Amino acid sequence: MNLKTSKEKTKIVAAITSTIVDVNVQNSSIVSKGQIIVTVESMKMQTHIVASAAGMISDLKVTEGETVEEGQLICYLTEKSNQKNKEPASKIQMNNENQIMSDFESEIEKTLDKERVQEVIKRHSKGYRTARENLEDLVDADSFVEYGQLAVAAQRDRLNADELKLKSAADGVLTGLATINSSQHGEKASQVAVIINDYTVMAGTQGFFHHKKIDRLIEIAKKSDLPIVMYTEGGGGRPGDIDVKTQIAGLDVSTFSSWAGLKGKNPLIVVNNGYCFAGNAALFGCGDIRIATKSSCIGMAGPAMIEGGGLGSHKPTDIGPSNMHFENGVIDLLAEDEAQATELAKKCLSYTQGDVTDFEFSDQSVLRDIMPLNRQQTYDVRKIAQILVDADSFLELTPGFGKTIMTAFARIEGRPCGLLASDCQILGGAVNSDGASKAARFLNICNVFKLPIVSLVDTPGFMVGPDSEKQGAVNHMTGLFISGAKLEVPLVCIFLRKGYGLGAMAMAGGSFKVPAYTASWPTGEFGAMGIEGAVKLGFKKELEYIEDNSSRETVFADLVQKMYDRGRATEAASLLEIDAVIDPCDTRFFVAKVL
Repeated sequence: MNLKTSKEKTKIVAAITSTIVDVNVQNSSIVSKGQIIVTVESMKMQTHIVASAAGMISDLKVTEGETVEEGQLICYLTEKSNQKNKEPASKIQMNNENQIMSDFESEIEKTLDKERVQEVIKRHSKGYRTARENLEDLVDADSFVEYGQLAVAAQRDRLNADELKLKSAADGVLTGLATINSSQHGEKASQVAVIINDYTVMAGTQGFFHHKKIDRLIEIAKKSDLPIVMYTEGGGGRPGDIDVKTQIAGLDVSTFSSWAGLKGKNPLIVVNNGYCFAGNAALFGCGDIRIATKSSCIGMAGPAMIEGGGLGSHKPTDIGPSNMHFENGVIDLLAEDEAQATELAKKCLSYTQGDVTDFEFSDQSVLRDIMPLNRQQTYDVRKIAQILVDADSFLELTPGFGKTIMTAFARIEGRPCGLLASDCQILGGAVNSDGASKAARFLNICNVFKLPIVSLVDTPGFMVGPDSEKQGAVNHMTGLFISGAKLEVPLVCIFLRKGYGLGAMAMAGGSFKVPAYTASWPTGEFGAMGIEGAVKLGFKKELEYIEDNSSRETVFADLVQKMYDRGRATEAASLLEIDAVIDPCDTRFFVAKVL
């Protein structure tokens, strides 16, 4: 608005060339300050011209539909200082804006639990939490920036607008950015992408816009190098999205390729509760750390697909129960419920987010006496690990599978690391096919999570024999060498006792020279193969010549002792096969210094 002032009147003119679309006053109209006089439109945008003060309108020169030029007179305003202000006409605009905000808030509320009462009641009746309840527990307060909250299923041809908004809120998946553990690691290190599939929406099935939302977050996480936490519960593909006219089978989606493409680049932590079938199971399986509740059932097809394929009728609970997947290595961490699963996800994520300064640790002198005097007696390597690392930092992964090897996350002097260890209680610590696969996968995870690795070794080597070869030993065991060769993080190798053959080399990353530091406790012993086996093989003919059993056993024991003396840790260190022999109680000190 342009104002030109004379002694008695204020001249109101058009600021730009425009069209009069609404005239709200007449000559002699009394107006309040801020009251709309006329509305003009230019380039399809409307502007209100309002009274600059309370007063009276005169010499009104325009009508609706008229085009006015820049500077053209619209009317005069004679200011009246004693004029009582009426309710300004701009209040109408304010009311309109309030209505817009009210409508907007109503749309948002339809996506929230409080508006979806029946769905929430049904969910709670199973003892489960809603997607938004899991979200609230997972992320830091007020940190979630949601993407695609107003999305609905591609079913506008089937359902009316209000029904669609309630039944397909956010199209069944919550996606966004947040911080997790920021109070512990700071805001910058705690940035995370979050994807939570919502089973209360069409059984968590994957629809057209559902996929687009996930794809959008994956792309953002990829560009920003963010870890992702994904809750995977859901029934797979959704056949009911009939609005989509450009696909036949619904297979033209990039989600699975994009998600799998992050493997080895971004830390991927997946959490499941309840049914997880088909496409949802494919997402779960790609995770680096796979957490599931005891009520989980995870399978590459659900009951309908199995029956449709002529493979019989099965209950959902019969397909991929959690106890089975815990033993076959599909599940890394088994939780009682969603609350514990969420806590585990946050803890796993914390190992990728940096050091902590507040830590405690056990009396290290205990390690001097923890090994049995009998070199053939077993012990619990977990006790050694838990003494070695910071208190309450030990988290074992995949304990139900590949039991000859233990894998875990932990901290030493506040710094996160991965722990790899032989478990001599299972097959004497021999590296079998399952153990090799588990260890290789763990090395890959540590690479992605940028965690240095501490390997505690006590192994007679790879598990051998016809039964081992039936399990594909060549594939699995060489896979451990391949993962070791690709390590980009520091490795420290500590031999607790036995270090024999290719299995010992594989536990050291493929060679004793791969680790940044290769040391042994005084109880360490080394050789190309187990001592007893080496004596039987190397001195077979000599032992066969001895007819007396007692004499043969005496000679055998003497040969074993001589070979043991030759392969002791101090001898290996004297020939520089290893870097040092250390006092067990100094292990933590040396590991911390090297890392």
